[in-house]
Amino acid sequence: MLRFLLPVFIIIPAIEVGLFIVAGQYIGIPATIGMILLTGIIGAWLAKREGLHTLNEFRLKMSRGELPGESLMDGGCIIAGGALLLTPGFLTDAIGFFLLFPPTRLLAKRLLKRKLKSAYENGQFSFYWRK
Repeated sequence: MLRFLLPVFIIIPAIEVGLFIVAGQYIGIPATIGMILLTGIIGAWLAKREGLHTLNEFRLKMSRGELPGESLMDGGCIIAGGALLLTPGFLTDAIGFFLLFPPTRLLAKRLLKRKLKSAYENGQFSFYWRK
């Protein structure tokens, strides 16, 4: 768990600060702040649009009696992507957009499926089902 938390709370913010400094030097402070605000606004709009589409798809599958596994994974990626886009930073914005756009989200879902399958097969992850 520490291997995950160290980059999230120390390394990624340090990279973001460095990127802010470089961007401020090249395009200026007002433009850098404008880009941060613009990606937040676009990210919120995109997350809402994709989220509503996924929610409708989830409801349709449930009404047909199908398992909505893909919709759940899409929803998780959309929530994570939206949160990353609302977090100030260019690196987090890039990852957030990657998770929100359907073609690139497909790649993220494949990676997530592979990781979950590996964790399940190694006994690190299990499901409990009650009726």
